[in-house]
Amino acid sequence: MERRRFLGAAGAVGATALGAGCIGNLGGSGGSRTVTVDWAYYNPVSLVIREHDWMQEAFAETDADVEWVLSLGSNEANEYSQSGEAEFASTAGIAALMARSNGVPIRTPYIYSKPEWTALVAPSDSGISEVADLEGKSVAATRGTDPHFFLLQALDQAGLSESDVEVVHLQHPEGQTALVEGEVDAWAGLDPHMAELELENDVDLFFREPNFNTYGFLNVLEGFAEEHPEDVRRVLETYERGRQWALDNPGETAGILAAESEMSEPVAERVFTQRTDLSTPLPGDQHRELLSDLAPILHEEEMVSEDADLQAAVDELIDSETARPVIE
Repeated sequence: MERRRFLGAAGAVGATALGAGCIGNLGGSGGSRTVTVDWAYYNPVSLVIREHDWMQEAFAETDADVEWVLSLGSNEANEYSQSGEAEFASTAGIAALMARSNGVPIRTPYIYSKPEWTALVAPSDSGISEVADLEGKSVAATRGTDPHFFLLQALDQAGLSESDVEVVHLQHPEGQTALVEGEVDAWAGLDPHMAELELENDVDLFFREPNFNTYGFLNVLEGFAEEHPEDVRRVLETYERGRQWALDNPGETAGILAAESEMSEPVAERVFTQRTDLSTPLPGDQHRELLSDLAPILHEEEMVSEDADLQAAVDELIDSETARPVIE
């Protein structure tokens, strides 16, 4: 998708516009069914796989075709899962937990990255240098995504709450544009848009905390996983192929990211080589502990029902066994 079209269309994409990012049926087997997988600028491994047609190759001898859909953020990826429009979708960890707690039947068998993909951003001349300076200010964020949860954690650490700021809910690229045009005071950013802004505009990443980022989760619909375990294996094997290739070819991976997003090579290199860690693909205790620690935010912000059992949702979500034979 051309980047200017991507920026212009982002605001129109919502829960009912699930076809907006649809690339079409890219499989070649003429199968009797379709396996839909999302791709996202915040998931570089998905870009590598899509660039090389490896997912289509994995399903070439099956009765299934592969279809790709574009996710502009975790919120849209969760919408694909909730509606059943995609069997596999890429989100941040806390967004996956929110979906699972709200009854979306997903589980996470694979971690596509450990990124530092979000920070709080403000113009260099704004006078905003710490989180406390946000009191009474407007902050763009995409509700239900890692940058939004990052903002909530940052506010809490500074002794503030969401009610102390004006959160303007925009899709990630819209938030970037709003900050540049002076429509908001700050932005809870997401790479690669954040890195582009950092390198090409006069802004500061005034608050960074890598541990507030909640990993990149590849989620699968639970019913699909139970009915088609071999398809799940094919997808996970393909992700492993893409991950290994990306590790072996960081420059080429940054080039693919730059080409897909139409961002500069320096932006893509910063995102992939400085802020993306692909070393922990198997979900495990560190992911359970992180989500368990953050789960209370979902209740506090009324993003789940009062009676939601968040610890049970964590346990149901994290799947440490399915990908183990593929990775080890």
